[in-house]
Amino acid sequence: GGSLTKLAYYSTVQHKVARVRSFDHSGKDIENEPLYEISVQEEITARLHFIKFENTYIETCLDFIKDHLVNTETKVIKATGGGAYKFKDLIEKKLGLKVDKEDVMTCLIKGCNFVLRNIPHEVFAYQKDSDTEFRFQTNHPNIFPYLLVNIGSGVSIVKVETEDKFEWIGGSSIGGGTFWGLGALLTKTKKFDELLQLASKGQHTNVDMLVKDVYGGAYQTLGLSGNLIASSFGKSTTADKEFSKEDMAKSLLHMISNDIGQLACLYAKLHNLDKIYFGGFFIRGHPVTMRTITYSINFFSKGEVQALFLRHEGYLGAIGAFLKGAEQDNPNQYSWGENYAGSSGLMSTSPDVYPMQRTRSGTFDMLEMDRLERPLVNLPLLKDPSTYIPDTVDLTDDAMARKYWLTCFEEALDGVAKRAAASQPDSVDAVERAEKFRQKYWNKLQTLRQQPFAYGTLTVRSLLDTREHCLNEFNFPDPYSKVKQKENGIALKCFQSVIESLDSLGWEERQFALVKGLLAGNVFDWGAKAVSDVLESEPQFGFEEAKSKLQERPWLEDSYSQWLERLKEGPPHKCALIFADNSGIDIILGVFPFVRELLSRGTEVILACNSGPALNDVTYSESLIVTERIAAMDPVIHSALRDEKLLLVQTGSSSPCLDLSRLDQGLAVLVRERQTDLVVIEGMGRAIHTNYYAVLRCESLKLAVIKNSWLADRLGGKIFSVIFKYEVPCK
Repeated sequence: GGSLTKLAYYSTVQHKVARVRSFDHSGKDIENEPLYEISVQEEITARLHFIKFENTYIETCLDFIKDHLVNTETKVIKATGGGAYKFKDLIEKKLGLKVDKEDVMTCLIKGCNFVLRNIPHEVFAYQKDSDTEFRFQTNHPNIFPYLLVNIGSGVSIVKVETEDKFEWIGGSSIGGGTFWGLGALLTKTKKFDELLQLASKGQHTNVDMLVKDVYGGAYQTLGLSGNLIASSFGKSTTADKEFSKEDMAKSLLHMISNDIGQLACLYAKLHNLDKIYFGGFFIRGHPVTMRTITYSINFFSKGEVQALFLRHEGYLGAIGAFLKGAEQDNPNQYSWGENYAGSSGLMSTSPDVYPMQRTRSGTFDMLEMDRLERPLVNLPLLKDPSTYIPDTVDLTDDAMARKYWLTCFEEALDGVAKRAAASQPDSVDAVERAEKFRQKYWNKLQTLRQQPFAYGTLTVRSLLDTREHCLNEFNFPDPYSKVKQKENGIALKCFQSVIESLDSLGWEERQFALVKGLLAGNVFDWGAKAVSDVLESEPQFGFEEAKSKLQERPWLEDSYSQWLERLKEGPPHKCALIFADNSGIDIILGVFPFVRELLSRGTEVILACNSGPALNDVTYSESLIVTERIAAMDPVIHSALRDEKLLLVQTGSSSPCLDLSRLDQGLAVLVRERQTDLVVIEGMGRAIHTNYYAVLRCESLKLAVIKNSWLADRLGGKIFSVIFKYEVPCK
């Protein structure tokens, strides 16, 4: 580009993963043996990296490419943008490669589609005068059609209809180059960023003629407010004085932004589009530019069209050029997830904002995307995927909640680092790596205190996910593996007596005991400090003790009577999808008896567990072993497995929370095939921090025990209050 070089490259990353495997128990006394074997293996995964360098450091950028990215097989490097012409000879000479130039607009659109599809909080609207300047949008499952307004030297306006179908529908020669050029003539300031900084300090009303300057107030007949600009630079014709550089820069910025805004608005209306994404070097994350564009669009469209910006707008061309070069192994056939551990936040995108963060290499911004093993899609049972928001509380908005949760995660950090180190007693550098993890996550938390919007909407889920990413970065794939192994073994020994006691009850009594068992099982959550303190200090704390902790009915949220009525009066459900939470007592003594009851009623069950580890949540591979053991003890589970009435699937997630818009494709297919008509979501992370307000097209049960006193207080209850939310879709 004109001032920045953006580099996109692909690498394979070797990291550790925890694996579980059934022991071969043939002919052995298995009473005192662990339930299964845990091993840590090396796994290679794909990662996309994006880095920005300032053009003044182009040599450093090329050195980086030469030292790390070029091998003997590399013959060609893909490039796009003005620099592909300007630096072509230098690149070819220094790297000994042929520069293959790609069309700028094709690359921009390919890049834009990629980030819209893979980064849930990519798009934001800018609101200067609200508490949170950045208002992130939910990604619509269908990203097309949209208008892309690219403001470089001039303005290009492109209508994008599909992955490969787009057309240039208009533009203007009055763009970023005009602002820079005229600004340089007016202020003698040659640098673009310095010009914008001048504009941010200026007062345009000293230079611009307003409606009230012409009419003495508002122009009521036409409905024009007195503060509207009637004539850009209008006062310079009559005033006999020098204007400040700041005021002239601000006036110029308004003039050009308003012009672009009106133009974009007219094209959006002409083509019946309501999504306009703005990009190009003119924007580049500068608040003053985003504010003027937003105001202009809002004014000219009367609020009907929204100006939208992209977190990674500066990378679009580089991503597109990379995708063009990687078409034989099409990255678009995979799902990707942002790696919070290796990505810098939103406001580092402008080099003048945090000059202290920059090193001499001129790199100041990075983005990393990890390739996910399986494609992710929406849960087909979401009532309206386009309005679904997984998270219950937006911490970007809620300052009090933000302060509490950031402090909560800070206070828990030493304990998490200790547990990580203790989970690898045979590793010589475990303590050192745990300290590096602690430092990295601490720094992320400090960034989020200053800039809550750094990675999109800040939520409890994003704080948990960032912690998991940082743990993985330092090779702690599953700090709770031994805890889960032990708790699964203990719970399995109690399974038969729990079933016998349930079977001895009358039908109605049994239904309540099953729900109470589900809730008691949900108490065993190592992610909640109130629980982990008890589990650390009272090793004998078990299923019955957990039941005694539960709030008595009526619960904080209590629709148990309606659920019981539904079981009594209604036909059995065709198929239930259950999202499981914790290992041990939760899944074995809470979930499985409930599953068994549903199966006995003639309901098929899909049991969904995390693909990868997070806290002490049960993983898909652990669930296979646990289910096999239960089936050996219980004929109902055994025959359901054999007849495929009970199906175990993975969610595609490695998070303690649940995003129903990013689930494993195989799970979605099964949900459709089996005509699922009941969804059960259990646990604080999945049913309270996320999905508390999720609206489904079928019946749902959301149940959890609140194991955090601040959250309980917020919801109007006490610690160990119960949420039992049975919802029936509106007809």
